[in-house]
Amino acid sequence: MSDALAKAEAAASEAAVNTAAVQVALAAVELAKLANSQQQAPACQHQAVPASQFDAKKWLVIGGVACVCSLAFALASIAIAIGACCATGCLLILRSMWRDFQKGR
Repeated sequence: MSDALAKAEAAASEAAVNTAAVQVALAAVELAKLANSQQQAPACQHQAVPASQFDAKKWLVIGGVACVCSLAFALASIAIAIGACCATGCLLILRSMWRDFQKGR
């Protein structure tokens, strides 16, 4: 019986060693997979936007458009002011004529 017991103990210890060896091997495989997946991951998720160069033509066009718009606004304001003066003068003249007509002159 001791012979069978010794064989059983030897088989159990061998199974334990084999189980530990298999666990170490599986852990090594998992570690290798993890290291491989980390190496393949991109380091940066966005594209770097290059700094744009100073474009003088763009700013000259913007300045020219601003000048043209401001001149157009100034001329329109002058035209409105002249029209308002003419309308005021015309109304004053017509009111004076209406009063004269009412008085019978």
